[in-house]
Amino acid sequence: MNYRIKYTILFVYLNLSAAGLFAQKIKPEATEDWSRKPALVTPAKYGQPPADAIVLYSGKKDLDKWEHLDGSPVKWKTKGKALIIEKDATDIRTKQPFGSVQMHVEWKTPNPKEDGSNSRGNSGVFLMGLYELQIYESYQDMSKIYYNGQAGSVYKQHIPLVNACLPPQTWQTYDIVFNAPEFNPDKTLKTPAYLTVFHNNILILNQVALKGPMKYEGYPEYTYHANKLPISLQEHDSRVSFRNIWVRELR
Repeated sequence: MNYRIKYTILFVYLNLSAAGLFAQKIKPEATEDWSRKPALVTPAKYGQPPADAIVLYSGKKDLDKWEHLDGSPVKWKTKGKALIIEKDATDIRTKQPFGSVQMHVEWKTPNPKEDGSNSRGNSGVFLMGLYELQIYESYQDMSKIYYNGQAGSVYKQHIPLVNACLPPQTWQTYDIVFNAPEFNPDKTLKTPAYLTVFHNNILILNQVALKGPMKYEGYPEYTYHANKLPISLQEHDSRVSFRNIWVRELR
């Protein structure tokens, strides 16, 4: 046998034997992690928030957690468990600031006959008041607006993977996981924001990196901001309704 082949076989044998001996020395306990005990959270019943959620709107006219951008009381209307945008009443925001969150929000676009040509159920969820997840009447017909402006898009940044919209005047859900951006001590960007969204229980955005705050004209870019800011809901000339809004802070 060629000595090179002999030594190669011997080398492989010795390495496999060593690997086997090394594997045998690792006890199961060595890979058990007891460092952090997960907190107990009672799962929610259907349509209800989980036990550790911060309920932002439950339909019980609990608008005390919201205000308009100028700090004035909310002028949107309530009907049953729904909070309905009042035209020209401007955006609203939470009084409490948030960073990274899991968020649930239910929304419904009005009868299309109520809306103008460019305001078909137009609204949006603004994480930290800066990063917009678009709300729009996008059922089946997607020719009303550019694809990165339809429902489920990160406005003018990311097109949703699929169109999961239900017909107008039907309650729909967004389940959101938002990871806030991080900044370096010198206020330069360290890590961008990331967003994952389920629309009506269908994954439409899969941990997409955000390019910066929403920008209608030009390209988005990051500028330093606080690590927690209010969440806002947009008023955009359409009587969109909301209900069952809650968040869980992610630390």
